[in-house]
Amino acid sequence: MELRGKRALVMGLGVHGGGTGVARFLAEQGAEVLVTDLRSADLLHDSIAALADLPLHFVLGEHREADFRNAELVVRNPAVPETSRFLQIARDAGAAIEMEMTLFFRLCRGPILGITGTKGKTTTTMLTGAMLKQHAPDTVIAGNLRVSALAQLPQITAETPVVLELSSFALEGLGAAGLSPRYACVTNISADHLDRYPSMHEYTAAKQQITAHQQAGDLVILNADDPASVGFAQLAGGQIGWFGSHPPADTAAIAAWYEGQELIIQYGGRRQLICRADQLRLPGAHNRTNLAAAALLAYAYGVSPQAIRKAVEHFGGVPHRLEPNANINGIQVINDTAPTAPEAAIAALQSFTQPIVLIAGGADKNLPFTALAAAIAQHAHAVVLLSGSATPALQQALARNPPALPVHGPYDQLDMAVDTALALARPGDIVLLSPGCASFGMFRNEFHRGEAFRASVARYTPAGQKT
Repeated sequence: MELRGKRALVMGLGVHGGGTGVARFLAEQGAEVLVTDLRSADLLHDSIAALADLPLHFVLGEHREADFRNAELVVRNPAVPETSRFLQIARDAGAAIEMEMTLFFRLCRGPILGITGTKGKTTTTMLTGAMLKQHAPDTVIAGNLRVSALAQLPQITAETPVVLELSSFALEGLGAAGLSPRYACVTNISADHLDRYPSMHEYTAAKQQITAHQQAGDLVILNADDPASVGFAQLAGGQIGWFGSHPPADTAAIAAWYEGQELIIQYGGRRQLICRADQLRLPGAHNRTNLAAAALLAYAYGVSPQAIRKAVEHFGGVPHRLEPNANINGIQVINDTAPTAPEAAIAALQSFTQPIVLIAGGADKNLPFTALAAAIAQHAHAVVLLSGSATPALQQALARNPPALPVHGPYDQLDMAVDTALALARPGDIVLLSPGCASFGMFRNEFHRGEAFRASVARYTPAGQKT
């Protein structure tokens, strides 16, 4: 792909690192780069500062039609819908439309292992990456992780494994380009991003692109216990592997399952003990499932059981996902800001046997809260709500679900929510931030929410008194 001298427009700089990675890559390849974003320079300060050494042009706070007519190449941020009128202006003018992932797939020389799903994809990606690093220390881990994949290209050879977390937004672009990873994994599918997609059908169709363009020698790993994931097998162009709670009836199938605590993998007609679930230091049944998916994917790639076990024993989890933050007077405080959908918050609630004071609520993604309200009633003895467009719907769902729980808030200041939760909790309880909603309004994104939660909790000394 010849980029030198090409008029390139980056649509959406963002704050996660992908936009800055794209802009830097294009500039270093000799393109004339214009970056445009609807957000202000103040909100994008850190991203702009990261590019200060490059000869870039910025148009912030607006998109200008003339910039899109003039571009030869537009690289859109995953958050930008394909139906954007500005993208159509660029297409009409003859510009090529790409995303970071489509550029990366076209240019990457190494084998790609792509992981998607509604819940668990980040943990599964990081765990798979840890296993691959035991096998090939130069393994690259990137994608929807606030790590630019394009920035890693110079270090990738034909033998370098690349483990990518792929969002539905990124998969939209890959599908349009006819690209799927050589090795793929789908953790599960449940309702999410229905503020972006008209229905579950469109959301699922975006996820299906991870396997839709695979070839005969490729492999997709699917969740045998998740009906929506099972449906992906109909589009698979290569081999199919299964992870789940039971062994497959077919003794020749590629599969992973548990027998008690023991994780068994069947591959090439041979069954082998890989590791024990209790070797993984992460709570929750969903993390057992993540382990099975990661181990099967890594084993299929060629990682030995010994290397998988070593990675599992040393894996400490992922920031902002069931992350222990403090123990305050016998109250354990857990940061699980990453769940932006009800199903993920349900998995968090089900991960603990201790009584829970839950901090939840936030911005709307057009998702139902009935199941989350039922899980809260079962696992929590009090709820503290954060302000946001989704919070009234969650309040209503809680009111309809007996028994009635004490519900406090909503609060538009996180410190007040944390103070209330800690006041409600008793020694032996867990204060759990697992919002089940997006973060926009109060926070820039869910990671900003998690960092603010850490800072709020840090106001308390080990003795439990605020500093």
